[in-house]
Amino acid sequence: MGIRRPAISTAVAAALIGSLGVPFVAGTASAKDGATTVREDFDGDGYQDVAVAAPGAKVGGHVWAGYITIRYGSAQGLDPARTKVINQDTPGVPGVSGDNQVFGYAMIARDLDGDGLTDLGLATREYRPEDNIGGSVIVLWGRKSGITGEGAVRVGAPANAQVGEDITAGDFDDDGHTDLFMRNGEDYDYHDVLYGPFDRDGAPARDQQVKVYSTDNSINSTAAGDFNGDGIEDLATFYVYENHAEGGKLWLGTKSGLSTVPQRLDSAAGTAVADFDQDGYADLATRIFPNGDTEGTEEDPGTVKIYYGSASGPSQTRTQTITQNTAGVPGASEKGDQFGGRLTTGDTNGDGYPDLAVGVPGEAIGTKAKAGAVVVLKSTKNGLTGTGAQAFHQDTADVPGVAESGDRFGGSVRLLDVTGDGKADLTAGAPGENLGSVVNGGAVWLLRGSASGVTASKSAAQNPTDIGAPAEKALFGLNLSGDNGPGVVIP
Repeated sequence: MGIRRPAISTAVAAALIGSLGVPFVAGTASAKDGATTVREDFDGDGYQDVAVAAPGAKVGGHVWAGYITIRYGSAQGLDPARTKVINQDTPGVPGVSGDNQVFGYAMIARDLDGDGLTDLGLATREYRPEDNIGGSVIVLWGRKSGITGEGAVRVGAPANAQVGEDITAGDFDDDGHTDLFMRNGEDYDYHDVLYGPFDRDGAPARDQQVKVYSTDNSINSTAAGDFNGDGIEDLATFYVYENHAEGGKLWLGTKSGLSTVPQRLDSAAGTAVADFDQDGYADLATRIFPNGDTEGTEEDPGTVKIYYGSASGPSQTRTQTITQNTAGVPGASEKGDQFGGRLTTGDTNGDGYPDLAVGVPGEAIGTKAKAGAVVVLKSTKNGLTGTGAQAFHQDTADVPGVAESGDRFGGSVRLLDVTGDGKADLTAGAPGENLGSVVNGGAVWLLRGSASGVTASKSAAQNPTDIGAPAEKALFGLNLSGDNGPGVVIP
């Protein structure tokens, strides 16, 4: 069958940014040897950088064309003078902006060519009629002077393929090079693993087909990490069918690549990975579907479940469940909070144990419904704990802005050390933020890490109007590079 150009209807848009994210939102999370392997330093200056997607933006008159921005870290935080806006009309970027192409709806920040600089892989929904290809993955190469469109390439894809869905990065054969897992062919049952390094034409060193489907379902989330402690990253894929969660599969990494016989996992609505207790096994943090119902996430209070790693992978016996009713966790579990709507890991206080930032995009702040918040859970040698947990929102002292209904603060979250002080800083998006009369323009905040954890002191925000980028319904901050989860519904 041929590939039809996808149109984004209201229902599909909700899938792109909402409750299921089925074929549109791919997720990635990675941990290896107890630490995150993604080092998002696009210019190699030692400070991590932040890529932000605005997938709803109109570009060149095209709706849902989308653009991304890159902001560069420094000792003073994200440098406001160094924000680069890139879309598919940027010189050097393959293709042109078009309706419903949602440039950057998923982003992978990894060193793909092995030159020591982080590159940025962007998924789009463009249609290429010359080869009957739906979707693409475009690589923007890291440069000492910063990322531009110069030399950008599409990752190679066969004719009649559907490309880019479920894109996930990891080193699945332990050769020191980043590999990409994603849909990259015509046969729906299979996904490809494209093994690095990639050359500057976008070609991988080799590829492998993996039969990821055995029934009529879809991947809703993925995660990569060394879950069994053998030094090689593994891949977890999670499935849904209609309104049912369908469990997950663990594909172990080996010296020759991903195994093709998976182990069974529980379901997950979204994931993050880190070795929280530093025992040498990557742990899997998930948001669970309420009663296995994929249509209940929007009204769900939210529950996060952690599967601690073991010699056989994510343990089914050593698990932990955390909600806003857990002792020490700020707030209370209430209908529609969506605790765990986004998840990210990083060491916010420099104690050597990765913490877990939890987006709560449906949280009411006072009478302001769905204003949103972020909760940061601390970790110790015994794993995650509610003790010492922190909560932040737009009405927190020193956080710029004011909480308003529908902002969905915490609709994206990312822990990255942008100041280079060894403590992860919190980047949080509010894609539903209105900018004056501009509806759903969106905005992103940076809250710094410190010896006591995340602090609102010296926090800063940026929105599209600050940088002269398209703002109306841009959903700026809906996704951050390396962010994972099904996202939030924006009306």
